[in-house]
Amino acid sequence: MNFSTLFRLRENLNLDRKTLVILRWIAIIGQFTAINLVYFYLKLDFPIIIAFGILFLGFISNSYLQFRIRSITLKDFNASIFLIYDLVQLTALLYLTGGISNPFSILMIIPTIVSSTLLSMGTTIILGILTILFLFLLTIFHYPLPGIHDHSITFPKLYLTGYFLSIIVGLVFLSYFGIRFSGESKRRSDAVNKVQQVIAKEYELESLGGQAAAAAHSLGTPLATISVVASELKKELGQKNEHSKDIDLLISQTKRCGEILKKISKKQIKDDEFFSKTRLEDLLSELISSFRESSSKQINLESEHDKNKISFQRSPEIIYGLRNFIGNAIKFSKTKVDIILSSNKKDIEILIKDDGPGFPEDIIEILGEPYIKSKSSEINDNAGTGLGTFLGKTLLERSGAKLSFLNDKNNKGALVKISWKCKDLII
Repeated sequence: MNFSTLFRLRENLNLDRKTLVILRWIAIIGQFTAINLVYFYLKLDFPIIIAFGILFLGFISNSYLQFRIRSITLKDFNASIFLIYDLVQLTALLYLTGGISNPFSILMIIPTIVSSTLLSMGTTIILGILTILFLFLLTIFHYPLPGIHDHSITFPKLYLTGYFLSIIVGLVFLSYFGIRFSGESKRRSDAVNKVQQVIAKEYELESLGGQAAAAAHSLGTPLATISVVASELKKELGQKNEHSKDIDLLISQTKRCGEILKKISKKQIKDDEFFSKTRLEDLLSELISSFRESSSKQINLESEHDKNKISFQRSPEIIYGLRNFIGNAIKFSKTKVDIILSSNKKDIEILIKDDGPGFPEDIIEILGEPYIKSKSSEINDNAGTGLGTFLGKTLLERSGAKLSFLNDKNNKGALVKISWKCKDLII
């Protein structure tokens, strides 16, 4: 892992300034309240003037962060500086009030936990090392714990060592959880953004036909005007004029443009009917035809058991999802792909089977999650990161589909099962 990866420099990590300010005010107010309760209410003695001085520095630093820094977010480095300061401030207060034996010493892990959730792994490691170092020093060097050492009661070293180790275990556990949680959240967020981009692209492609028809309609009138004017000019100038050939070319090209626009317009009228309503058999046939143009593998569609030939609203989500899984089957198959469509009055089911190596056992249970990688050598040449499967699954599930990923015991290939309730598909 190199420096840029450890600190995730390319990701431009930020921490919301307002969030950090609120967290630091909560900490400062809590520390101020605890100090006053212990000294004035419980009448326990400790260096309160120094403690107030440390709190005052924290007050100044947080006021500076809130009122002097105008940026809405803090870069990873700048945020780490404030978190390190908070760690040092809490260490100083604990040093004055019993060190690691103070019950509030558990709060030492908070800056590292915040970093593990929102900042880079490198920053988290630095804060974690500093936390462990400060905890070790507080175990050895500290003022007496108020109210305990006044009565000649001391904590056994074994107890302090155990408390030190327990805080470190909590630090490591929660930091690891924060790193994994933030990483998984970011990957899923990136994958969802990909879904939105795919949908936007599909809708953009769908709208191109309408835009072409509108252009054909709008350009028809000026082209007709150009053709009429050119014809009149030809009559006035006569056939023997030196510009007659140019006028003939202008008229012919104008007619050609008109014919192209007519074709575009007619194609769009035909597409409009197709885009409004379709049947799964027709949609699958269309997708298969597009793959046959680019693949020599055998693609079979079986629809004998499609009893309920319902029509439904054609949507980019369903088109992309089906295209994705058919494309994957073709990519991993050896010679053929079978697509089986069946339906009854209640349910519709599509099976996409191939004669390839099948789904690897090490990822079959988590298929549909983004950014996964199999260790299987059989599929590594063609395998991606699982993002395409995540996109296809997510988009089909938006239409009410349920998906299952299995290995076909008969053909020893992959089997994707996609099913809908009829009532969900025709809404």
